[in-house]
Amino acid sequence: MPAAQTIQCIDGATTSEGFLLLDSALRPLFFNRLAAEILAYPQKPDSLKDLKSFLTAKIHSTLFQEQGARAPSLVSEFQSGRRRYHCRAYRLGTQVSGNGHGEASMAVILERFSNGTLSLDQVGDRFHLTIREQEVFKHLVVGRTTKEIATGMEISPHTVKAFLRMIMVKMGVTTRSGIVGKAFTIRP
Repeated sequence: MPAAQTIQCIDGATTSEGFLLLDSALRPLFFNRLAAEILAYPQKPDSLKDLKSFLTAKIHSTLFQEQGARAPSLVSEFQSGRRRYHCRAYRLGTQVSGNGHGEASMAVILERFSNGTLSLDQVGDRFHLTIREQEVFKHLVVGRTTKEIATGMEISPHTVKAFLRMIMVKMGVTTRSGIVGKAFTIRP
């Protein structure tokens, strides 16, 4: 990002979700106040001298995990203080501007877990899902198709379907929506 560009904070709208718009290098282009508060906690965003650098570092250390040679992957959930948040990412079409710099590449929504719901990891533990089954499950609950899951995990769509069948057997359901429904209706 050239030095002349500035990071912008979107204020004014009341929302219960943090919102970040990231460039192709996973640096924030835009964010709402709640996202800054979630990531800066316990500090106040206004008290930070270089909020842009702080958020960039926090995004890389908290919201993404390295996966060897592959690009970093967004975590499905994280904790800020005593609160837990669910992360959803939406890839945007990457375009290169006239000056050779990439434009917005990903939108990230940070949504607070409500009390009484199980985390995705707890669902995996409760139903004895393997690591790969948990990964498929995490993709499924954010609404990804079989093809999108296969691409994200670098496996074939047939392998994804096999994992989904095993998850259905372990959870005692017969459909993809049954997996999601059962995960969010059981008590912790």
